[in-house]
Amino acid sequence: MPVIRRTVVALATALTAAFVGLASPVVHAQPKAGDELKIALSYDPSSLDPHFAASAGNITVSSHFFDCLVQVSPEGKYVAGLAVGWRAIDPTTWEIKLRKDVKFHDGSDFTAEDVQFSLERPAKIVNSPGPFTSYTKSITSIQVVDSHTLRLKTAEPYGPMPGDLSSIFIVSKKAAGNATTEDFNSGKAMVGTGPYVFGSYKRGDSVSMTKNANYWGQKSAWDKVTIRFVTADAARVAALLAGDVDVVEAVPPSDLPRLKTDARLSVQQRTTWRTLFLHLNHSAPDNSPMFTAKGGGPLGKNPLKDARVREALSKGLNRQALVQTSLEGFGTPAAQIVAPGIVGFNPALKPEAYDLEGAKKLLADAGYPNGFGITVVVPNNRYIGDDQVGQTVGQLWSRIGVQVKLETMPYSTYVPKMKTGEFGVALLGWGTMGADFGLRTLLGTPDATKGWGTWNWGKYSNKAVDDLVHAALQSTDPAKRDANAREAMTLALKDYAVLPTHYQFASWAMKKGLTYAGRIDEFTFANLIKPE
Repeated sequence: MPVIRRTVVALATALTAAFVGLASPVVHAQPKAGDELKIALSYDPSSLDPHFAASAGNITVSSHFFDCLVQVSPEGKYVAGLAVGWRAIDPTTWEIKLRKDVKFHDGSDFTAEDVQFSLERPAKIVNSPGPFTSYTKSITSIQVVDSHTLRLKTAEPYGPMPGDLSSIFIVSKKAAGNATTEDFNSGKAMVGTGPYVFGSYKRGDSVSMTKNANYWGQKSAWDKVTIRFVTADAARVAALLAGDVDVVEAVPPSDLPRLKTDARLSVQQRTTWRTLFLHLNHSAPDNSPMFTAKGGGPLGKNPLKDARVREALSKGLNRQALVQTSLEGFGTPAAQIVAPGIVGFNPALKPEAYDLEGAKKLLADAGYPNGFGITVVVPNNRYIGDDQVGQTVGQLWSRIGVQVKLETMPYSTYVPKMKTGEFGVALLGWGTMGADFGLRTLLGTPDATKGWGTWNWGKYSNKAVDDLVHAALQSTDPAKRDANAREAMTLALKDYAVLPTHYQFASWAMKKGLTYAGRIDEFTFANLIKPE
């Protein structure tokens, strides 16, 4: 770890420790039903427009104001949302029955026309850093049967439609008909059916909301909620200890032992479905500055196009050491991009064994006996220990002769940079209901007309993988879908399309007297936080 970073980390730790010592005797009031709830999230959303970017930060905030047709339970199961039923009435037609007597925040009725508008809107969003079109492009036409029934047509059989419908927020056609993304950010178009009504938004700081007294679902215990965006770990913990917020997410592993023994607080933890992996830039030109000769200067080729190099980088990752060093043990080494229990998970795939000499030999066989230099870019405020993961990767790869130039930056800056291919290797975390969903988005050959590859930053392309993913998505037989998704996952990983590193643990800390059932998808939803 560089001296400057060690100093900064040590100072932040010392300040937090000092603060704990000063704050310990103070007893903070426990929020009661009807009070204001204050939450500190670990990220800053790029927009309040629910169709702008399919990133966790944006989705978390949007979920407070807008609903989807299908919802996902804390355990990762599909449950009824604005739709009370869905069924395939023939191989290319899904019928959706909508919930009746639902009102938008402005008092207008929720109807099938709002759903049609919402499913068509993502394709009209421009300059999205992560489009929602992966979830809508399978739909070729939408028929409004009556005010509470739709039929969705697809060009070919498409089994996992409910999963796509759990990813698109429903907005009011009346309020959002001609709305821009800025109209959502200003609050003008923030009219949903969700558990909270929009109050105010301070970009980079917070969003406030009030309880939707007419919500169709379980109503909030809180009359008002304020969500603060606090990306610095130490600042989030300090805000909780000072009583400035009631709940924080993404508790740093180093602070968990102290918070667990603080009588004023309670802590919730769980293993999540989010997999962290290293994206590899397969498509960068040979003259890219992201690759250099060992001593500096141009390398003249993109070494990641060679599967032997990709395998060497994988063998050079000591995943267990990475988890222990960067996450202080709060994670598990991963071998694929979905978690156990998810459609397409292959239990036969094991994390790549650390093999220093084998990695060096592969590099030599590929024509790099002296190694090379590569730019690795990671966020510094999105995942647990993300910048430390980048440092550990650099240290491990230096042992096989790969010299890492590490760049770290806030997630809001990071994503646009990755979308334009300004990296050699990049860190990304992803959670999904199925390997076919994940592969379509992360490794499917980019195709805007189909909505494939919207997060395929490295522009990986493998027709055999595409064909298997396509077969999985077409299948209405769960066993066939799982088998095709599993084969696609195995093929992509044996080609070292990406390098999985670990599954991370999620943690929440809150004032005593509050409860939260930690979600497998790591989201923090105010309406699920309850007073005891």
